[in-house]
Amino acid sequence: MSFLRRRRASEPAKAGSNSGDDGSGGGGGDRKEREAKPRRKQGPGGGERPRRWSCVDSCCWFVGCVCSIWWFLLFLFNAMPASFPQYVTEAITGPLPDPPGVKLRKEGLTARHPVVFVPGIVTGGLELWEGHQCAEGLFRKRLWGGTFGELYKRPLCWVEHMSLDNETGLDPPGIRIRPVSGLVAADYFAPGYFVWAVLIANLARIGYEEKNMYMAAYDWRLSFQNTEVRDQTLSRIKSNIELMVTTSGGNKVVVIPHSMGVLYFLHFMKWVEAPAPMGGGGGSDWCAKHIKAVMNIGGPFLGVPKAVSGLFSVEARDIAVARAFAPGVLDKDVFKFQTLQHMMRMTRTWDSTMSMIPKGGDTIWGGVDWSPEGFFNCSTKRSKNVDMTTSELTAVRDLENRAGVNYGRLISFGKDVAKIHSSKIERTDFRGAVKGRNPSNTSNCDVWTEYHDMGVGGVKAVADYKVYTASSILDLLYFVAPKLMKRGSAHFSYGIADNLDDPKYQHYRYWSNPLETKLPNAPDMEIYSLYGVGIPTERAYVYKLTPTSECYIPFQIDTSADGEGEDSCLKGGVFSADGDETVPVLSAGYMCAKGWRGKTRFNPSGINTYIREYDHAPPANLLEGRGTQSGAHVDIMGNFALIEDIIRVAAGATGEDLGGDRVYSGIFRWSEKIQLQL
Repeated sequence: MSFLRRRRASEPAKAGSNSGDDGSGGGGGDRKEREAKPRRKQGPGGGERPRRWSCVDSCCWFVGCVCSIWWFLLFLFNAMPASFPQYVTEAITGPLPDPPGVKLRKEGLTARHPVVFVPGIVTGGLELWEGHQCAEGLFRKRLWGGTFGELYKRPLCWVEHMSLDNETGLDPPGIRIRPVSGLVAADYFAPGYFVWAVLIANLARIGYEEKNMYMAAYDWRLSFQNTEVRDQTLSRIKSNIELMVTTSGGNKVVVIPHSMGVLYFLHFMKWVEAPAPMGGGGGSDWCAKHIKAVMNIGGPFLGVPKAVSGLFSVEARDIAVARAFAPGVLDKDVFKFQTLQHMMRMTRTWDSTMSMIPKGGDTIWGGVDWSPEGFFNCSTKRSKNVDMTTSELTAVRDLENRAGVNYGRLISFGKDVAKIHSSKIERTDFRGAVKGRNPSNTSNCDVWTEYHDMGVGGVKAVADYKVYTASSILDLLYFVAPKLMKRGSAHFSYGIADNLDDPKYQHYRYWSNPLETKLPNAPDMEIYSLYGVGIPTERAYVYKLTPTSECYIPFQIDTSADGEGEDSCLKGGVFSADGDETVPVLSAGYMCAKGWRGKTRFNPSGINTYIREYDHAPPANLLEGRGTQSGAHVDIMGNFALIEDIIRVAAGATGEDLGGDRVYSGIFRWSEKIQLQL
């Protein structure tokens, strides 16, 4: 056997030798193959030397480890009992309170009044029904909401389809994007990020289901009247409310608008009673017959300063910080995508954003040297009004009346300008400045914004005016974005009505401004303002000029501008006041605190109004998620106290049953400083 093994082992060597002797060149071919084959490096002992570890190997191992860990954790998550996360949370934080729906079901509450949800800006899903070639395969896929996958895969195509026509404010040719329908339209904004889902789940616990809950989804990019022109959304809301009242045995609906949805429903209440063709033709008693209560959550009744910075420089506090951290990255043509310019061009086609420009001018928001809020301490926990003694209240008023923050200066060019008295500010009126296209600003631009038509002279004129209040902000926006404001002024108004009986106020452009319209003639209806307090909220801004470059946005928030001392409300170029992180208390609370309180010219039938504030308490740990006591603008939708108030009203309670007003802020004191004819 050993002989056979030796013979077989020698056969390949002989075969190779014979093939080289036949003259066919086979041996030469084998030799070339052996020479072409890379020789393995020999180690010190004659063995093979280990291959050097490369960067590619490290990346592959890293990706492999991450994927393995991810799948292992996913397996554990699906294998563990459903109660395990709650068990861990309770082991760390103690027993969790019952959700409001469970608690109120134990008290015997059941579904009674149908509920209508009105989502705000950006929280409702939008899907594609018709698009250009770059959007092939996306029919009825969400372009807004969900995973936002298409934003990452084809950003320019996404921006093109999310933009509206710059002339009409409606669909561009060849593109149709429509709102998602049903409760799924806005239950979650993105996977795991709830909006209405928690409230819907708690209502379901006392017997609600889809037949008596309705999501009034609409295309939040459009002006309010254009949602009716294009989609007949207002008519659909009217029909659904009428159907729900009929099928529930005559029980009126409880309407729950959130954020910009508050303004949208304010527009609806005027539209539904106005005669056709401009209105819905429901008659002056439609709201009285169909609506029990309107429970407004985080309502920007009088606008938000954030809308100004968004239209002026497509910034808010967080974007300004990112822009300062990486100068030029968001402005320049990095990776062939001028981020801020594309965002500005897209959002400036969304007419709805103009509904949230501050209303009421200097009368509401303050002038160059005063504001209703006066001084506000941003560093320490404020005292709750319900716990204040007379001496504490006097001390707070003294603080508010002392020379503090000039919140009335919504935009100041320079930190010093934001602080000094108006008599020391040298201003040059920008309104008569000559504008002209600056060729160096547009030579290599892939996207056009109206700033390209201003020229150096126009930009300088804006900065030389130094200070802008709520009244002059409108002139500023007309100067820097005339096309935007021309389109928007046909749908929205921002003043204060002298005479509400003037026939001009019957036009739809006034219907979403509570200072230029009357509430319905529905004395049995109730209006609530529910909002969070205790979070520093953007109220005014310090700006600077951006260094000149191609395709730039010439103005930006000066993030280097910080106040002095711990109690300063100026941080990163943003002045903060009390609010829910998006809507200041002044905007959310004034109408229910004073403008509509009792019988006024804005509330001639004396509809009862209530303010319910929710003091912000952040989650104690990560296991609590976004918390159950949050007062933040969106997170408040999971606030147990707010949900309980809503469920009680939906089950038949009144504002008096809830205990009337619950106020922690200074909204009543601030409202008294506003001299408005009521």
